[in-house]
Amino acid sequence: MHFLIYEDNEIYIEKHESEIPWLKIFTQKPYKELGDIPKELRSRLWDVYDLIEYEMKKYYEPKKINMASFSNMLPRVHIHVMARFEEDSYFPNPMWGEKEREANLNLPDEKEFHKIIFHALTKKYS
Repeated sequence: MHFLIYEDNEIYIEKHESEIPWLKIFTQKPYKELGDIPKELRSRLWDVYDLIEYEMKKYYEPKKINMASFSNMLPRVHIHVMARFEEDSYFPNPMWGEKEREANLNLPDEKEFHKIIFHALTKKYS
């Protein structure tokens, strides 16, 4: 299931279904590798990542922010941004790793966070 948070003519951001706050940043054009992305768009991709990381830390106060870009199953550039908590099911392992426990999370409203991201990106890139 894909849930679109933000979209413009160069990038879009989706929510990844998970117990933790997890967003994915995509370029509209399906580049295979980060190095294939034109330099200006690559810089913008990292600016968007920085904005999401900043807002995620401020809103959720996680133990750690994880970032990943494997692109093996979906062979196009996309960046995962995940807020991690000691109480999530997998911590300290990656979310793709071995489950350690049942999650014991009490997180603020996810929809409000998505609105914050949408408005921050709209303000910055409009």
